[in-house]
Amino acid sequence: MTAFTVLEPGLLTTIQDLGRPGYLRYGIPPSGPVDREAFILANRLVGNPETAAALECTLMGPRLDVDADCLVAVTGAEMPMTVNDRAIPPWTAVRLKAGDALRLGTAQRGVRTYLAIAGGIDVAPALGSRSTYLRGRLGGLEGRQLKKGDRLPIGRPTAPLERYEGRRVRAEHIPSYSEEPEVRVVLGLQADRFTPAGIAAFLERPYEMLPQSDRMGARLRGPHITHTRGHDIVSDGIPLGGIQVVGDGQPIVLLVDRQSTGGYTKIATVCSVDIGRVGQVRPGQKLWFRKLSLDEAHAVHRAERARLDAVGLE
Repeated sequence: MTAFTVLEPGLLTTIQDLGRPGYLRYGIPPSGPVDREAFILANRLVGNPETAAALECTLMGPRLDVDADCLVAVTGAEMPMTVNDRAIPPWTAVRLKAGDALRLGTAQRGVRTYLAIAGGIDVAPALGSRSTYLRGRLGGLEGRQLKKGDRLPIGRPTAPLERYEGRRVRAEHIPSYSEEPEVRVVLGLQADRFTPAGIAAFLERPYEMLPQSDRMGARLRGPHITHTRGHDIVSDGIPLGGIQVVGDGQPIVLLVDRQSTGGYTKIATVCSVDIGRVGQVRPGQKLWFRKLSLDEAHAVHRAERARLDAVGLE
């Protein structure tokens, strides 16, 4: 069944599920949503498994014709949503009818919005995943972002649509994207390649998000991070959230579409639970880094996972 026809694709709208693990050794990143928590909550609202495919909309959303009755939910960046020019609430499961016109506008706060549909988007998996990897032209719809005229098939919902209609995330669990976030990091194995003054600069002052940022990496500008003996290393693997510091002394946080290896020194790694927060920082907005020990990072991961499991829906 086709749920939507794309009238306008938005700035960058792709199909994502929870990613494509197991292929990084072949140079294929996992992809998936940049803000994993917002993505999971969108799926929960409409009764989907967390792994169901949905849309990731960047800064400006699409305009869609509704081809069949369906249930949708929008989470993540504050992107105004209308149905037939009538505003409808985010973080809430909303019933749509065939013939409706759904529009997501320009993000007011945050960068990435997630649109989940009951039943999930049912494109053919590629290497076990429906996630779009743009540079590799893999997954989603022909490995590309949506374009005008695309039609989006959906799977069978897990329950009658009325069961989850009106379901919403409690207000206390909805994040704010207006402040300068604090991003937790663990200093990396190559931290000795940076001077004490360089590490202090990295941790004690904020960095500004640059507009060149994308799903591969968040490019930042701020205090110069000084190397002890150059920025080149023998290429090694890059984890999700690895922070490279290239020759100009500026950090790059590697995200879900990152390359598998790289030859620049890495000062630290962002805790996985904070990757989504990095991905919601707008160009020109600032963020701070805060150092954790490895044990503290593990504790944070367990606590944040428990918090997500306990997010209240009503």
